[in-house]
Amino acid sequence: MNKADDKKVRSETPQTRSPSYALAYDDDTFMRRDDLRAVRLQLELLKPDLILDENNIRSTIVVFGSARVPSPEHAESAYEKAVRAADELQDENAKALAIKRAGRVRARARYYEEARRFARIASENAHANTELDFVIATGGGPGIMEAANRGAADAEAVSIGYNISLPHEQSPNPFITPALCFQFHYFALRKMHFLMRAKALVIFPGGFGTLDELFETLTLIQTGKIEPMPVLLFGREYWSRVVNFEAMVEEGVIEPADLDIITYVESAEAAWELIDTFYDEPGAKPPLMRCSPI
Repeated sequence: MNKADDKKVRSETPQTRSPSYALAYDDDTFMRRDDLRAVRLQLELLKPDLILDENNIRSTIVVFGSARVPSPEHAESAYEKAVRAADELQDENAKALAIKRAGRVRARARYYEEARRFARIASENAHANTELDFVIATGGGPGIMEAANRGAADAEAVSIGYNISLPHEQSPNPFITPALCFQFHYFALRKMHFLMRAKALVIFPGGFGTLDELFETLTLIQTGKIEPMPVLLFGREYWSRVVNFEAMVEEGVIEPADLDIITYVESAEAAWELIDTFYDEPGAKPPLMRCSPI
């Protein structure tokens, strides 16, 4: 008997109308209680994992990067709109800064194309038989995330989107494979899923979210919680300005060898070649070996 049939035969009484009578898994108010947080955490771990297993997703390449990187087809119009908005500012310094920022955003459109091309190359080269290896996985949003999912779609390959519910609405981009599009409430569980099947991370310029995901991965590799894997930073000029890894070595807070965890790349072809070479080397763990940060 389904839920609709159950409602038809159930008599309406004060008892059956009481919130306490609702089935626990149908009671949204109950499921959202603080006391049920552990259950919700377990569900967010289990649901994507089971669905990915059912779809034969064995390993992934995770692509991180800013949601604010425009596609080339939208970069110019976004720049012109930002310049018009800047012209309305009364403060000349604020106006100059706004125009400079708009120019930098427009220049970053090239990263959208690199992310798209990388995902297409990886998807064309990686999938074999019924087990899917090196499937592109992203945070499911716009910008770099959209570009990577779009590149996989260009190759007619599946790709994953791990979307997150935010105070401001963020819809999943239209290039994610619908059956592999997930929504998370907890950042912690989302980040676990990023890494549970990951065999490489390709990280484009981004903000706090990208840095959060990057440094969590670096910490897990540094401390041996997960196996080493390629961690590729796209755009050395950007990353050298934003994060001074060498200063960390000079200050003695990380070891010189820790810098070997990351590699800078400038092109989609170079990124794929590094990943391909890493897993071709003797002793490298094959894609089917799952690494888990649990």
